[in-house]
Amino acid sequence: MTTTDPQTTAPARTSTRLPLLDVLRGVAIMGTLATNVWLFTAPGSEAGLLFGADSLGTLADFGESPSAATLGEGLFLFLANGKFLALLTLLFGVGLAIQFRSAARRGGRWPGPYKWRALFLFTEGLVHFTLVFAADVLMGYAVTSLLVAWLLTRSQRAQNAVMWVAAAVHVAFIGLVTAAITLDPAPLGGETPPEVVDLYAHGSYPDQIAFRLDHALLFRVEPIITFALMVFMFLLGVRLYRAGAFGDDDTGRRIRGRLLGWGLGLGVPFNLATSLAGPDLVLLDRYVAAPVVALGVIGAVGRVLDRANPAGRAVTAVSSLGRMAMSGYVAQNLACVLVLYGFGLGLASRLADAGPWWVMGLWATLCALLLTGSTLWLRRFRAGPLEALQKAVLARAPERGR
Repeated sequence: MTTTDPQTTAPARTSTRLPLLDVLRGVAIMGTLATNVWLFTAPGSEAGLLFGADSLGTLADFGESPSAATLGEGLFLFLANGKFLALLTLLFGVGLAIQFRSAARRGGRWPGPYKWRALFLFTEGLVHFTLVFAADVLMGYAVTSLLVAWLLTRSQRAQNAVMWVAAAVHVAFIGLVTAAITLDPAPLGGETPPEVVDLYAHGSYPDQIAFRLDHALLFRVEPIITFALMVFMFLLGVRLYRAGAFGDDDTGRRIRGRLLGWGLGLGVPFNLATSLAGPDLVLLDRYVAAPVVALGVIGAVGRVLDRANPAGRAVTAVSSLGRMAMSGYVAQNLACVLVLYGFGLGLASRLADAGPWWVMGLWATLCALLLTGSTLWLRRFRAGPLEALQKAVLARAPERGR
């Protein structure tokens, strides 16, 4: 790699930290919790993913017996499902582009030592999967990042080709699976076996770990079937970063305005259609429509930040969470485990018949704790605990030089 490669160019503003990126990361962390909290509180928690239990319903599921509670739950899930996972994935691609650019400016090797960062991320994801939450995203991001890191050494034309081929493969695959589901007379969904529900409601922590490990491959289906989507979103993040989409100048605002138009004009109507169509289009809803809306989220958050006080408490809190996003992601899942599972407070089973409002209240409470904790932590430390651990480990990794 050479430092004169035009691919390494980026907006002049990127010589310093881009405030919008930190805010977007904070929003993405809270958004992923808005989805995961329903998995944690469902009967059998994460294990429902193995048995087709409908923990993340579509709008059509909540319109059968409308009430304030069902409509509130349906709207909450519609706003959260898939959008922030896609946003987080795109932001990982942006982070990769920033590291590539930094290495180019130093004249360092690429991917070179980046493989150690990916290995750390994979190991962290493996520990998180085993000890905390089976729907971990970090392992999938680690594997994807190795491919995309190598692609960044190729020409822009090659990167664009891979990006659009990945998008086409993903849409074709989801389309075929959706067609198969639609044509299959057997109803979608299932119930988590009582013994598995009991495991999460009353079982021991070691038994839950053993259950995850016994079903590890099945739990890892999502990152496998969405690998092409992750490649596309990573490369799209790279492309948006290089175009200046996250800067606070006219170029950034113009690009974000277009993203907002795409997200609202195309993504939201498409997402509403797939969600109202019912469970047969659940994959299309989460993995095709929602990522388009995620682009609109970038535009919307950027629009709000353009008008907000950058030193205000709200912006500072969300930005702080974004600066320690990895720590926040693991912390929120760990908190859910301790509050909801049987070996902890066991609220998932105790409040199983209490309706959806307490789940939304739990999400709001955990978000408030994350925002407050992140702000206070960064007043004393320069990085989050997991970010600091990563930096310390990578400082000892070989091949850091040229």
